[in-house]
Parts: sequence; structure tokens; C-alpha cells
Amino acid sequence: MSDPKKHHKPYKHINVEPMTFVNLNKDTQERVDRIAEEFKNGFTMIGTAEKSVTFWGSARTMPHEKDYKKAYSLAQRIVKELGYSIVTGGGPGIMAAANCGSYDAGGKSVGLTIKLPMEQKTNLCVTHHMDFKYFFARKVCLAFAAEAYVYFPGGFGTMDELFEILTLVQTNKMEKVPIILVGKKYWKGLEKFIHKKLLRGEKIDKGDDQIYTITDNEDEIIEIIRNAPLRSKDSV
Repeated sequence: MSDPKKHHKPYKHINVEPMTFVNLNKDTQERVDRIAEEFKNGFTMIGTAEKSVTFWGSARTMPHEKDYKKAYSLAQRIVKELGYSIVTGGGPGIMAAANCGSYDAGGKSVGLTIKLPMEQKTNLCVTHHMDFKYFFARKVCLAFAAEAYVYFPGGFGTMDELFEILTLVQTNKMEKVPIILVGKKYWKGLEKFIHKKLLRGEKIDKGDDQIYTITDNEDEIIEIIRNAPLRSKDSV
């Protein structure tokens, strides 16, 4: 049996200063200050849009796809017919479609992007842009005081943002606003789950399934937004 002492190498001393309470407090305060600055700048930018509609959806949707073309067309109509600004996450896919629809209609096209390990490029159709470090700060700013929220088919991020807004409305933390899910074929599975598992299982109240609207009809969406009350910018 080999001698374990021959294979044992003592740990090399690492000269690391222990973090003191003062250091920890300073680091925490600096981080809080950075977060507060993001909120302040984000709210200021969104506040310049007198009335707006926020679009969500997959960053992977390609320009030749039906959803991309529909998001472009819908955003363009919202700007031309209603005079609203369009707000998105500023990236590719559905975000680019909505921003470009707004841009081509001569509207304000806002993009709130996020810094990611794999760089996500800002689409070329934003007229007003801000880059966020923190996902949660960006989410709050995207949800800030829009007159309506439009969701196209998307992945985890889209679902996360959808259920956040649904929860805020359900719990009366946000006034009731139009939450529009575009694409009956895509959303019908989620609607079935909500009815079968959440509503029947008494995980939500009767009427909570009426918080959102699922439709493919652009004219219906335009009328829903047209009839939505303007929101105060201090309402969120």
C-alpha cells in the first residue's frame, strides 16, 4: 500500500483578505445604486411615450414566418390608426417585427435590451434604446404603464412575462388592461391547461380566465386597444 504522505500536497496559502462588513455594505450599496439607476433611466424613457403598447414574443421568429409578418402589420396599424408608441425588448424576431412596423409607420419605436453572455443584437428599427444589466429591472420597465400588452408565440421568456402581468392584474396590483394573446392555434393548449387544471382545480377564481383575450383578428385587437383607457405613468 502506498504511503499517502507521498501523494499529499499541502494547500498553497492564498493571500485573500476576508470581506469585512464595511466592504460588504459598500458592495451592496453600489449594486443597489446601479439597479436604481436602471429603473430611473428606464422609467424616464418609457415616460416619454404618452401612450404605448408593449409587444412580446419569440426572438427566434424569422422574417418569412407568418407571426413575424402579423406582428409587423399589427404594430404598423397601432401606430397609424391609434397613434401609439410600440415598446419591445429590442431584439430580433417578434421584437424586430413590432419595432420595424412602428418605425416604418413613423412612430416611436422603443427597445429595452438586455446584456447576455451570448450577445443579442439590438434590431435596427428602434428609435429609443436602453441596454439593461438586470433582467428584473428590464421586466418592470417593459410592464410600466402600457395601455395594452400583446403576446405572440414565444418561449420561456414570453411565458414568464405573460404570467407576471396576469398575476399583477389578478391580484389588483395593476389595473385591468388588455392582455392579448395572438395566435389561437398556439395558445389553445395553454388555455386548455388553465381551464382544466387551474380553474377546475380551484387554483384560480372564476373569471380569472377572462383576464386575457386570445384572437387572430387584427381588427378586434385594434378595437380592444382603441377602447382601452389611458394609464397614468405612476400607476405601476
